[in-house]
Amino acid sequence: MWVATRRGPGWFGPAYAEMMRHDPHTAGSIDRELIAEAVGLDARSSARLYRAPARPRSVYRRGTRPRLETLARSVTEGFAATESRVDAIARFTAGLSARAPTRGDDLRFGGTEEAIVARGSDWCSDVARVAAALAQVAGIPSRIVELADLDRPYSGHVVVEAFRRGRWGCVDPLCAVVYRDGRGLPASTWQLMRHPEWVRRHDRGAATPFARAGQFRRAAIAEYPLRPRNDRAYRTSRLNRYYRSVLDQAERGWPGGLRWLHGEDRRPTPRPPP
Repeated sequence: MWVATRRGPGWFGPAYAEMMRHDPHTAGSIDRELIAEAVGLDARSSARLYRAPARPRSVYRRGTRPRLETLARSVTEGFAATESRVDAIARFTAGLSARAPTRGDDLRFGGTEEAIVARGSDWCSDVARVAAALAQVAGIPSRIVELADLDRPYSGHVVVEAFRRGRWGCVDPLCAVVYRDGRGLPASTWQLMRHPEWVRRHDRGAATPFARAGQFRRAAIAEYPLRPRNDRAYRTSRLNRYYRSVLDQAERGWPGGLRWLHGEDRRPTPRPPP
């Protein structure tokens, strides 16, 4: 399928682009910015996104987010190895869902990472941003990854990649899944797209609903260098009507089967220029 752009929602095709257009985060927020800036991942872009031998470095400036520094020290305390600290951050972020509001009227989206931790969240993009922030504060380069199963409606997901052991490795901070290859080394998103057996190896049933090969059908990567709070548009928003309808169907068990509710799949596919 031809897509109009290699960057932003268009990379995921018309239906998912329409879904992302209705993202519950406020227009102009950091979360919308990350969606717009994400670079589509394929054979051509992967050469740039995973190029060697350059070693990424965390650009976080010590002292600019003191509450996150305190939290990162608490979460990673006692773990000297970088791999162990990544595991600890993933376990912590997965626990944020236990404190998340369950009623639609109480749901909040976006805001600073500090605010997300304080209120709890089971919204993947918010949790991913917390994981990326904690990793950077802990000195581990990280970035945001958007995923979509193009064969299933409303099957988008957001994870992170953390750089360690000389390579990028995909981490699902909502489910505490740290993806590794057949040798136990960090597995990148691009590798998981080409090795579905590595994804399936991390499947723990209901506890890991996104550890499916289909979830990695399409991906895009957005850089998220952590900055002082006043350098970003950290805006908080409420549930909108679009996502209220989607969550309502999910709570009812999708009577009639999982399907696009608002004709997103009937939007015309862009044609390439002559």
